[in-house]
Amino acid sequence: MEAKRQFLLRIAAGEEVDKRGKHRWTPELAARAAELMSPTGNVFLDLCMIKGMFPSLKGDWCSERLKRDVLIEQVLLPACEAGGMVLSWQGVRIDESPRRRLSLQGTGACVRTCDEVGGGLFNYRPILRWNINDVFEAHRYMGLKLNPLYAKGFKRVGCGPCKYEVKDSVLLLSRHFPEAIARLREWERIVTLVSKMGMPATFFPIADGRGIGIDEVVEWSKTSRGGKQYDILRVDDQMPTMCSSLHGLCE
Repeated sequence: MEAKRQFLLRIAAGEEVDKRGKHRWTPELAARAAELMSPTGNVFLDLCMIKGMFPSLKGDWCSERLKRDVLIEQVLLPACEAGGMVLSWQGVRIDESPRRRLSLQGTGACVRTCDEVGGGLFNYRPILRWNINDVFEAHRYMGLKLNPLYAKGFKRVGCGPCKYEVKDSVLLLSRHFPEAIARLREWERIVTLVSKMGMPATFFPIADGRGIGIDEVVEWSKTSRGGKQYDILRVDDQMPTMCSSLHGLCE
């Protein structure tokens, strides 16, 4: 962040001209961004500020920078340098999504349960062939409690929220965790101020081609299919409904 701040200060002082990318820093925008370019205490937000945007479906840098790279640099490489065989256990399943199936199985029938990376490192995927019911049954068999978010209807329980959240998950987030919406609203404000894009930064893509920003995305999540008309069952959070869990986990 300090390197980015110094770069912005040079542009603001007229000592350097931005020649990179479609959008260019102006001295005015650079001066404003430089004032805010300091660590916030949240590494994810810091990365968004450095890049001037949130991660997107195509720009999946959050998983790389905050998960994969950290694991490789701080755990796997030191273990490999110590010698011997290193197994990286990965809890991924080909049943999770078509994208996951394509990356791990391709168009053939072969499923890569174990891959040799090199240097003594192997990727091992012990539950690769499991379906979601197998996962829940394993929890029951071992006496482990499931993440309570599943019972509330959430499909993803890792990063909250994830850029891959679907319409129903956005609605659930606004109902159960309004403080998360307020946090995203503040993050959007900050990232917009340190961005050279010339448009508001939003955590989620533009909803249905209309509206931008987390508040408008939440309003869109209350609509029926097509995003043009409010759905009474989605607008009234006091109306009794059927079990909202995707896997029938409601009590």
